[in-house]
Amino acid sequence: MTVTARRELVSPATRNAFRALATDLTLRIVAELWEDHGFAPIPPEQLKYQDSGQRRTEFMLYAEGVDWSDPDHVRRALLVFEDFIRAYRDPGQQDTPTWLENIRVRLERDGFSLDQSGKISWAAPPVLARDLSNLSDPSGITIELERIRRDLTTDPSGAIGAAKQLIEATAKTALRELAIEIDSNAALPSLINTVQKSLKLDAASAPAGPDGSKAIRKVLSGAINIAVGVAELRNQGFGSGHGQASAPSGLGVRHARLTVNAAVTWCELILDTLADPAAPWRKVTT
Repeated sequence: MTVTARRELVSPATRNAFRALATDLTLRIVAELWEDHGFAPIPPEQLKYQDSGQRRTEFMLYAEGVDWSDPDHVRRALLVFEDFIRAYRDPGQQDTPTWLENIRVRLERDGFSLDQSGKISWAAPPVLARDLSNLSDPSGITIELERIRRDLTTDPSGAIGAAKQLIEATAKTALRELAIEIDSNAALPSLINTVQKSLKLDAASAPAGPDGSKAIRKVLSGAINIAVGVAELRNQGFGSGHGQASAPSGLGVRHARLTVNAAVTWCELILDTLADPAAPWRKVTT
């Protein structure tokens, strides 16, 4: 089965710009900046990068060990980059040096912002910070996450359409992991109900204990309504995927954020329950 590679969140161009800073730092400092944030170097024989510069090579021994498509890895790597800026920067220089402006531009192209103090922030944070490596094929989910990340602040209609598709992709992925046959013609509400029942996340089949409490049942019932509501919003013409005689008016980024956050809440519930070894659906009833 072919798995679509996850998009790297930090481009090689940006990493190369930070690698260049290592030239004027000591080997010890380069290593410490990475290790301060929990990174370890890969074995030298595994390094494909070739360079006569020891400091740049040292940088790459750590950089090659980073999963640049993983939000948690990238979050820690950005802290490393902030420390590189502080270690390299001349505190007495008032204006912005050319090398720092170059880094700022490259970071912005990757979807990050760099403030005057050297702090790097997500301009559009990943919407679903979950490890999908345990799924046999997460590509359907990752494609929709990329669409959301691309459209969230620039195309509200596109983000809403992708949010609905994220729910559908998550439902179908979970059912496939559970070895449950998927009806190719099933409407989204039917898929949502099927996957929640299969994971014992519907109010009727929740077992005794916390999962079966009155409060949790209310939450689970609300989860279905959230997912169905996202689909209805898109089907009513506020999301991409259906041609419209007239473009919807008044649709803004806040509506897209509301819809995406609602979709992500449901998807995280499904994926967390699917991965939980102690989840009620794993318990065999006699």
